[in-house]
Amino acid sequence: PEQGEWSEEQYLELTDHSKRRIEFTDGRMEFLPMPTDIHESLVEFLFFALHEFVEKRMLGKVRWTGIRLRIRPRKYLFPDIIFLHKDNFRARHNRAWEGADLVMEVVSGDPKERQRDYEEKLLAYAEAKVAEYWIVDYERQVVVVNRLDGDRYAVHGEFARGQQAASVLLDGFSVNVDALFAV
Repeated sequence: PEQGEWSEEQYLELTDHSKRRIEFTDGRMEFLPMPTDIHESLVEFLFFALHEFVEKRMLGKVRWTGIRLRIRPRKYLFPDIIFLHKDNFRARHNRAWEGADLVMEVVSGDPKERQRDYEEKLLAYAEAKVAEYWIVDYERQVVVVNRLDGDRYAVHGEFARGQQAASVLLDGFSVNVDALFAV
């Protein structure tokens, strides 16, 4: 199909057999850039920190760069890291999750991709009612933790070197920003 004419099922069938991360909005495929070494190192650090925290407490499931999140009909994103609390497992499906409680995105250096993480994905994750959205910005050396407040996000904190980026949703979960950006 032409761009803009893909159905949700066609998108799912194509991406079921691809190793590329391809997002989908209203019939249009959006091919994500290949991650850099720094991007993958940051994602790996965050995944293991969050995974260890969640597993020790048996809170739910954490996935890293590989599960689609259905924002609404005809819109899917690929968060870098996604967490779903065990109380919300009804949203967990094999091909795509229908919801999430926390997502993390590592910002790309590309200006267009930066805008997507700071603006477009901020709106999309709010639309999907994701309770917490972390924006990890290597270029600025900050972690912005956003919490859902009604139908939009409010900044819980912007954490820089020398600080602990702390979750609102997961009491006790935090990341040492110096260690994170030392990758």
